[in-house]
Amino acid sequence: MSFFNISNSPSSEWKQYEKIALRFFIVYFAVQILPLDWKFFQQLFSIDWLHLNFYDLFNLSRYYPKFFSLTGFANFGVVFILSVLGTFAWISIDKKERNNDTLYYWLRVALRYRLAIGIIAYGLVKFFPLQMPYPSLSNLHTNYGDFYPWKIYYHTIGITQGYESFLGAIEILAGLLLIYRKTATFGAGLILGFVGNVFAANISYDIGEISYSFFLLSIALFLIAYDAPRLYSLLFAGRYTIANKFNPVFYSDALRRTRLALKTAVVIFIVLIGFKTYSNYAEAPYKYPATPGLKGTYGYYNVREFKLNNQTIPYSNTNPDRWQNVVFEKWATLSIKTAQPITIDASIADEYHENDKDRNYESAGVGGRRYFSYQTDSSKNSIVLENKNKHHQSEKFVLNYTQVNDSTIVLKGINEKKDSIYAVLDKINKKYLLFEGRRKPIKL
Repeated sequence: MSFFNISNSPSSEWKQYEKIALRFFIVYFAVQILPLDWKFFQQLFSIDWLHLNFYDLFNLSRYYPKFFSLTGFANFGVVFILSVLGTFAWISIDKKERNNDTLYYWLRVALRYRLAIGIIAYGLVKFFPLQMPYPSLSNLHTNYGDFYPWKIYYHTIGITQGYESFLGAIEILAGLLLIYRKTATFGAGLILGFVGNVFAANISYDIGEISYSFFLLSIALFLIAYDAPRLYSLLFAGRYTIANKFNPVFYSDALRRTRLALKTAVVIFIVLIGFKTYSNYAEAPYKYPATPGLKGTYGYYNVREFKLNNQTIPYSNTNPDRWQNVVFEKWATLSIKTAQPITIDASIADEYHENDKDRNYESAGVGGRRYFSYQTDSSKNSIVLENKNKHHQSEKFVLNYTQVNDSTIVLKGINEKKDSIYAVLDKINKKYLLFEGRRKPIKL
């Protein structure tokens, strides 16, 4: 029989190279699916199962082992070497004849559910636009050339929230199709096209997660290969083709109950992560801080006057000490444009953090501006700024603020070097074509 055509007959013939290939794929996928990384168990046992949150479930859904802390194709190289060694060990040690049809069936079942969980989880964070959120105001005031390629890609998708939700819906549909054996090929086909594009984007835009996206892509390829000969015969050769009507027969009640329990567990997990993803979207989207910003300050400000140690510094695009402009976000982030050199936060695109202070999406992969999380004390009109960039965490300002009117803010205080700071900020009421669109006349 062909390796990719499973038969109802338990005694179907497998060629020797097909048996070797089957064992290779079993080891290859087992190495990536089974939790071989001790950090997985550390996280699993740290979860408060009575108070589940989005981060716990999403992290479980995207589990992928990283050997020796390697990433990208280096990690995949380790997986491949382990798979080859494991295959030779299996062939050398296990001389007993196995039912290869059964092995192949259960491998496909495991891969269908693993791929369904992974693709639905990522579909949910697109359907509720969390993965690629709308650009922050600070990002809109950053030069195009000051972005890493991955940040440009994320902003390109993020400005079209409806399109991002559509992409998420396709992923969710494909994942649901995988749960049912009769529609699994259709689901794998959708994922093959979708994840193939994601894999190419991860490489081209230097997004990261290359090995994980390749892992998902390899599962989709393996699953669709089951019906590939029939699809070729029907769609390309134009021949009369009979669908494969394989229907597994379970003679053991325990096996039937186990199969039902596993399927139920997968469905419950999908429902839970769907509910928690929506809750995160509605209450505290994980890419941006959840703490509201200082009331009445959201906007873009020109720094009209700036003093360092009581010495006035004229406006300058080259002086590293002179603030050029400031942005207050809707959340508790303030960014400052200066000419001071910045060591870029090179975090990957899909990092996520539960605590506001650690949420670095807006500042990661960006140059030209310095991003600060802040805390305010309205009783003292004080504001404390701390640089969000992990390379500049020592940078800090302790300031007093005065909202002179609805368009002018005065900041004065000290920085981490005890230098005195004085800045007068004038709000610029700018219209953004990105917000306005082109369906009505606009005057700037």
